[in-house]
Amino acid sequence: MFTGIVTDIGRVRGVAETARDRRYEIETAWDTATIDLGASISHAGCCLTVTEKGPGWFAVEVSNETLSKTTLGDWKSGDPVNLERAARLGDEMGGHVVSGHVDGLGRIVSVTPEGGSHRLVVEAPAPLHRFIAPKGSITVDGVSLTVNQVSGLEFGLNIIPHTWAATTLGRLKAGDSVNLEIDMLARYLARWQETAQ
Repeated sequence: MFTGIVTDIGRVRGVAETARDRRYEIETAWDTATIDLGASISHAGCCLTVTEKGPGWFAVEVSNETLSKTTLGDWKSGDPVNLERAARLGDEMGGHVVSGHVDGLGRIVSVTPEGGSHRLVVEAPAPLHRFIAPKGSITVDGVSLTVNQVSGLEFGLNIIPHTWAATTLGRLKAGDSVNLEIDMLARYLARWQETAQ
């Protein structure tokens, strides 16, 4: 489980096809001695398992399923990546409960400066849009955010200067794809309504 509070912008340092999957090496400012093999780390909102590590880097393997359903399939050496280590009991919950399971790909419609902040308008794929509500939570590329408004398939977000600078959101432009994870409570509420008799 994660909170959607990014604690490092890592960088893809290597990409290799393996006999089974694709292997990424990720550079990080974290002390990798404190990362266990098998640890779960959120990469742009995708929970991946650490399979190897060295000083200042670790490796993950990504299945074809994940490559086809997320932005990870487009990663290349040098790309920045939002990183978050798994939450521990007793950690501060600064964002919201995030599973690291991407629900779909959104598309950036527009990026507009608004005072010191930036306004993002994102288009969600149907039927994912029905889980997104004003003042509800959503995770975009692993970042916990509050939805400001919803209109059809599109929803708006206000990105404060800190988040703009401390995550990869500041690099987004119209037309870019982003990983979306809907709020876990919305998912279960919708399922309950579908099955309630």
